[in-house]
Amino acid sequence: MLRLTWVQPEDLLGHELRQAAQDGREPSAVAARWKAAGGCEAPARAGASPQPPSRYLRLLAEDLLDELADLPSRSAEHEPTDLRRIKALCREWPDRPDGDPPAPARSTLEAAWLGRAVGCLLGKPVEKLPLDAVRRLARSTGNWPLTGYFTARGVPGPLLEEHPWNRRSAATSLAENIDGMPEDDDLNYPLLNLLLLQRHGRDFTTADVAGLWLDELPAGRAFTAERVALRNLLCGIEPPLTARHRNPFREWIGALIRADVHGWTNPGDPAAAAEQAHRDATLTHTANGVYAAMFTAATIAAAATGTQDVHACLRTGLSVVPPRSRLARAVTDAVRLAAQHADFDTVVDELHAEHKAYHWVHAVPNCALLAAALTHADGDFTGSIGRAVSGALDTDSVGATAGGIAALLTGDPAALPDHWTAPLKNRLATSVAGLDGTGFDTLAHLTWSLTHREASRP
Repeated sequence: MLRLTWVQPEDLLGHELRQAAQDGREPSAVAARWKAAGGCEAPARAGASPQPPSRYLRLLAEDLLDELADLPSRSAEHEPTDLRRIKALCREWPDRPDGDPPAPARSTLEAAWLGRAVGCLLGKPVEKLPLDAVRRLARSTGNWPLTGYFTARGVPGPLLEEHPWNRRSAATSLAENIDGMPEDDDLNYPLLNLLLLQRHGRDFTTADVAGLWLDELPAGRAFTAERVALRNLLCGIEPPLTARHRNPFREWIGALIRADVHGWTNPGDPAAAAEQAHRDATLTHTANGVYAAMFTAATIAAAATGTQDVHACLRTGLSVVPPRSRLARAVTDAVRLAAQHADFDTVVDELHAEHKAYHWVHAVPNCALLAAALTHADGDFTGSIGRAVSGALDTDSVGATAGGIAALLTGDPAALPDHWTAPLKNRLATSVAGLDGTGFDTLAHLTWSLTHREASRP
């Protein structure tokens, strides 16, 4: 039996009920109707419940999803999605630079690509595992704090049985079997954004993103909000409604993992990077899901000049986020926690307690963890990816973004420890057509060419 993940109405409803409570709607009446009819809660870790519902429950779920969408939100004033309203709330929105800021060299961009891949790879085998499992698995092999890839060698059998590795990733992401960078959506989306800029330049529209995805993104390689948006496009729904229609994942992490290229290609111009990320993100996300992408893109644009430390870059990232949004508050509190506690496990414990109402893929807790990891590690590469993955949220995605930022700040792939980069063998697997097997040096050259081609335009 095929239970397609992330699109079944009966599974979407539970996530939408949670989303409604978080964004200031009042879903209790709808929740009561769903429970009285025999509806189930959303799967905690999987993308679909194991058994299909009755036809009645599926139709009811569709109706209730639409009813929830019409409820007013108390947070709408402080958490808009429209760019004009976002900028009006951001009193410290960055100024556009005078002249041309320092642009990253090809070697710096190669470091960033490598760092993104390494951080992603570190997190892949423990994705979906709870915090206690990540800690126990790493400690059982003496790899805590995390300073190397996870391994099954030396892990007691009962522990592996209790907490098996991510089934899709274990065969290619444990230290003993890494052979190049395996495919992951955290790398597929940056590749797609290279194609986006090659075809449409920096003035691309959200519709251009949609068209590219329909041409180049296999539906089976898209998840959560991205899969729902693809479904919506195929049903004839146009952006930006693709982000809102029966899409309870619109504040999750998917737009954030697409943001790196927008930062890399706008060095020293965080406002442009954020606006570019906004046009990309609004195909699939709203409010805090969009802010996460804008925050990341602006942080990376600041880091790409090589003139600021990680703390200044994070402050720049916050300048494009509405200050009374949940994401701004979460990031601000996370940075404060990271500065207060010498033990990062304590920081993680507090973050988990503070954000326990959120799904582990939601942008709010993941952005908080990202900022805390980079702050606590002071931008150090190994420290940043180790802390990001040790937080046991969306491990591969947060690890990827932390790795990309920290590596960008080093400015040179030679600055990344060899035990992280050598197993990648300068080779990336992907289902994005024409790019499978591409080297990170080649990707850096493509990114550098885009940056300089765009900068040379009048």
